[in-house]
Amino acid sequence: MILNCIAVDDEPLALGLVSRFIEQTAFLNLVGKYAGAVDALKVIHTQKIDLVFLDIQMHDLNGIELARVLDKVAGKPRIIFTTAYNQFALEGYKVDALDYLVKPFNYQEFLRAVQKALNYAELLNQHTTQTVTPETEQPDHNYLFLKVEYQLVRIALDDILYIESLKDYVKVHLNNTGKAILSLTSLKSLEEKLPPRRFMRVHRSFIVSLDKITSMTKNSVQVGKKLINIGDQYKDGFAQFVGKWI
Repeated sequence: MILNCIAVDDEPLALGLVSRFIEQTAFLNLVGKYAGAVDALKVIHTQKIDLVFLDIQMHDLNGIELARVLDKVAGKPRIIFTTAYNQFALEGYKVDALDYLVKPFNYQEFLRAVQKALNYAELLNQHTTQTVTPETEQPDHNYLFLKVEYQLVRIALDDILYIESLKDYVKVHLNNTGKAILSLTSLKSLEEKLPPRRFMRVHRSFIVSLDKITSMTKNSVQVGKKLINIGDQYKDGFAQFVGKWI
């Protein structure tokens, strides 16, 4: 698989270095290099770009602002930030950057970052080329992938006890380790990825694994050591589920 890339940096030396690194990497194709985010945006709108190497501190439009714009682009490219300022790492994480390279970085550091991009692209390609199920059926996988920091982590559905919403994050509580995984996503987005015959949203802040429920009332469920109240807007759906067992 070949990834189409562009490099964006208003420092000529830094732009040249990233461009050379791209050109010497077999699975990367350098489509163009740009000194400003506005010029880069024009190319992204007209060509298929898979990966953007993006500086943060630039004159016309900074990298964080461009990343927010790209978030609204269909088939948006993934971003690897290249910057001299490590204090932007959290902001990079919030805009779903794939990785964050602090200048000066060497080719080995660059290669580790782009390997993540290749792994992500191959995973996405594998998912989209799988046999499509009929519209009346729900896809039923035994796992899901969550973005945790700057990598995708595979989580077995059988290991999930319940999922909790924490503002911009979700916390996935696991049965096998007793630990929890924190991911920057929404509960609604995660709900859409889970098979409804195995998981149910019972509260604006909670999704539970149905086969991990140990006891229930019409107003609450017990999952492991956690007692979760049923939210008012979810009580009808939960009552239908309980009715199947009474």
